[in-house]
Amino acid sequence: MTSDKKRILYSLVFPFIFVFILWMVKIIEVLLDISLVNLGIYPLSAKGLPGIITAPLIHSDFSHLVANSTSLFVLLAVLFYFYKEIAFKIFFLIYLFTDIWIWFGAREAFHIGASGLVYGLVSFLFVSGIIRRNPRLMAITLLVTFLYGSLIWGIFPEFFPGRNISWESHLMGLIAGFVLAIYFRGYGPQRKKYEWQDEDDDDDDENAYWKTADPKEI
Repeated sequence: MTSDKKRILYSLVFPFIFVFILWMVKIIEVLLDISLVNLGIYPLSAKGLPGIITAPLIHSDFSHLVANSTSLFVLLAVLFYFYKEIAFKIFFLIYLFTDIWIWFGAREAFHIGASGLVYGLVSFLFVSGIIRRNPRLMAITLLVTFLYGSLIWGIFPEFFPGRNISWESHLMGLIAGFVLAIYFRGYGPQRKKYEWQDEDDDDDDENAYWKTADPKEI
């Protein structure tokens, strides 16, 4: 197996495991006819603290789960392929920062779902591609913009009147991804730098034919 194929397979392992966990949680919830909403994040409340870990694993329905799991699989695969050295750090820091900030600053309600993670990954990949100026990463930035550019409207609550959507999760995830892209800008793939040696023939080649002879030798 070639190294590139190994790298591709490696980049798919964790996204598959994480998305599998999301589906297993929802299937168990349905089979047991229970609701795990109470394991979401409830801001500024002790009962909401466990949600910092559990909230992204819980989804309101299958349509919510499908939307998030599809995006997560794609974005995580890209993260682990291009940023394999720091991929786990980025994932877990987005996970924790987003949920902690939700606990501190969101509305009084249970916040569930992995949307914050999606926004965090989109933000990280987008900003990282710009500041690193690596051609392949710039291509990923353009792809992310094309596929997920419309997500920006998800941070404005007025676009979801009467709908129980945690726009705070979207906003916190967006900020987390941006901050981490800046902080880790020196890690992972970088723009290739080329060093060009400027040779001055007038200085280096003493026998150049255009040299003027020493006046003493005339």
